[in-house]
Amino acid sequence: MAASAIVVLPGDKIPQDALPKPMNKKKALTLGPGLRHIPPTTIATTIAGALVTDNKKNAAWIEFNSGRYLPTAGDLVIATINTSTGENFNCFLTPNTPAATLPHLAFEGATRKTRPQLVPNSLVYARIASAGKDSSPELTCVDPSTGKSEGLGPLKGGMVFKISLGMARRLLAGSKGGVTILEALGEKVGFEITVGRNGMLHVDGGNVKTTLAVGRAVQEVDEQALGAKGQKKLAERVLKSL
Repeated sequence: MAASAIVVLPGDKIPQDALPKPMNKKKALTLGPGLRHIPPTTIATTIAGALVTDNKKNAAWIEFNSGRYLPTAGDLVIATINTSTGENFNCFLTPNTPAATLPHLAFEGATRKTRPQLVPNSLVYARIASAGKDSSPELTCVDPSTGKSEGLGPLKGGMVFKISLGMARRLLAGSKGGVTILEALGEKVGFEITVGRNGMLHVDGGNVKTTLAVGRAVQEVDEQALGAKGQKKLAERVLKSL
């Protein structure tokens, strides 16, 4: 996997050394959104964004900002509890997406007597278990293969910050997403972040000042499209203020 993303424009040709290096040499290259194959061997871009590769899947695609989140099975999201019915919590993912359902028993170790008591506006980190055009998304806070939470569940404390869908994807991509400011800040201050694919970032820095500083720093990187040098300077400025 690449240590950082490569920014590309429509019509750019992707050099061979920028494509994924598959662990399984027999696995065919998969091209995702934003890339097309021009025979015999040229790979070109169709949109502007950041080239992302996955060596394990031998896949490549372009990360870009789209205006609206579309729930997709498997996505990690930060949901806001709206109401509780007999068997489910009704949740909001974004103002523009259908309300999602989260079963009361979709938590590690939950029973009818021990299920979480979540009031309106509570935040939950969940995975989309199913989503379709004609049905509301259903969420879960357990891994179906293990029955464990695996980090999912209610989010307590901290604050939520709105970020672009592209930034959410970059943060979830880890080191290959090219967001270096969190590592720089983490060398001096302690905090925890939770990223929702629906454009939500939850930050808990242990106190209001640190939480605000980290969340706003990520938003600034997002809004100003800062590269590695810009992020380094921003981190230095943020740390001086703490």
